[in-house]
Amino acid sequence: MNDLHPLGAMPSAAADFAGQHVLVTGAASGIGQALALALLAHGARVTALDADAAGLQALHAHAVSADQLCTRTVDVSDSGAVDAAVFDGEATLGAIDRLACVAGVLQMGRIVDLTDAQWSRTFGVNTAGVFNVCRAVARRMIPRARGAIVNVSSNAATTPRAGMGAYAASKAAVTQLSRCLALELAEHGIRCNVVSPGSTDTEMQRAMWRQGSSREAVIEGHAASFRLGIPLRKIADPADIVEAILFLLSDRAGHITLHDLRVDGGATLDQ
Repeated sequence: MNDLHPLGAMPSAAADFAGQHVLVTGAASGIGQALALALLAHGARVTALDADAAGLQALHAHAVSADQLCTRTVDVSDSGAVDAAVFDGEATLGAIDRLACVAGVLQMGRIVDLTDAQWSRTFGVNTAGVFNVCRAVARRMIPRARGAIVNVSSNAATTPRAGMGAYAASKAAVTQLSRCLALELAEHGIRCNVVSPGSTDTEMQRAMWRQGSSREAVIEGHAASFRLGIPLRKIADPADIVEAILFLLSDRAGHITLHDLRVDGGATLDQ
């Protein structure tokens, strides 16, 4: 007898997340905002963290009820503030079932020109921020022996980018931190995976274009700057990245951990 379900009977994203408590960092804009909105639409309870208070406030218009959304204005590089926000989130919405670390900052500039402050801030948000949030949430998941974590890194973590040394290095650290965390959490039944976007149509990407790049230049690539183009001939939409995050957070990915899912239109030739 064939026990396999036909595709039409597979669980939907809404079924995966209805009633689940998901903590999302970087939820006020870009990919994090798109993820938070998708989770709210799927019936999840969402704790949304970001340094942008106004952006977080805008999320409340999309919550079905007051007990579906908890927002906290937090700099994820501040471990004490993160611990307090995670405590508040669980006190308000219950035990955290799933975590998505999306918060990040872009720092452009050649390595020899970067200041100490620029380097420290990049690692403070992009790397220490992931560490702070994952530590706080994983400590709560371990006694429950369940949970799923997705950390958003970048395809720059594995591909050198001129003028992006701080960003690329911080994201490479996130990728390896996540893989080590996945090993440590596996015995507790907790999964941890990475989604590594390429160029995505967010404010972060548009800020790069304002500094001299362009959508067309990114798609075409540039041999002189050692940058490959995008074989699919398009920039990702935030929804493309959100779908990857939702899959890895969901029970549909129940036997996937330690994985780095690159969502970049083939830009890194699947390195």
